[in-house]
Amino acid sequence: MIIGIDIGSTTTKAVAVEGGEIIKTIKTRAFDAVTSATGALGKMILESNFDISSVEKIIITGAGSVNINKEIFGITTHKIDEIHAIGLGGMFLAKRDPVVIANIGTGTSIIEASKDRILHLGGTGVGGGTITGLSKELIKTSVFENILKLAERGDLDQVDLLIGDISEKEISFLDKTATAANFGKMLDTAQKEDIAIGIINMVFQVIGVISVFAARSRHTNCVLVTGNGSRNQIGQKILENISNMYKIKFEFPQDGEFATAIGAALSEG
Repeated sequence: MIIGIDIGSTTTKAVAVEGGEIIKTIKTRAFDAVTSATGALGKMILESNFDISSVEKIIITGAGSVNINKEIFGITTHKIDEIHAIGLGGMFLAKRDPVVIANIGTGTSIIEASKDRILHLGGTGVGGGTITGLSKELIKTSVFENILKLAERGDLDQVDLLIGDISEKEISFLDKTATAANFGKMLDTAQKEDIAIGIINMVFQVIGVISVFAARSRHTNCVLVTGNGSRNQIGQKILENISNMYKIKFEFPQDGEFATAIGAALSEG
């Protein structure tokens, strides 16, 4: 059995892989890389009743992996580049290659992966960290669950300038409900709920549009969405709206949030 651990800036994810199949996934939070890695492994073993001797090796990746330079619990431990891990995990989840991947974490990375090469196409600093950071200042909460609950009751028309606000007709392929400017209206009557949905909408629209451009540049009509942001249901709906406009399909695979850890476990280390 091989354990892949993705030590992120906010969340650490681990997967157990045996015979090329995922047999367990877990998530933990901790304040430092060592605690994150050892905590994830310990939780994996305790929750699954694994014998620690059955772990052949551990492969770590992510921002926090740079701070770990020794074996974990005496088990052979290797590192893999995060971009490479995302590419491998994305191909495994998509069951095809090449594949364009939008990995949404604190920020967002766009990657093209194939059996021949894994290429970092670019990305944006806009991601989950943008949502929590802006929410902390604008609506006085950085708890993601609270932000989502507020956003579910929000009205974008209170904060965003829409095409219908500036034109009586559709513009190009954009109908009257499409965004002309994020936060370009910002009415005095806007409530926390409206600001919350405005923040999420802005973040996922940015991610969606750069993903569309990346997909078109690689001559594909499909983008695989991975990382923590892949399970944001409000974000999924926003990306689906972008899909309808640009005719680029967004896929949200099961276990997409674990793609980086999966890729680490499947690598040769």
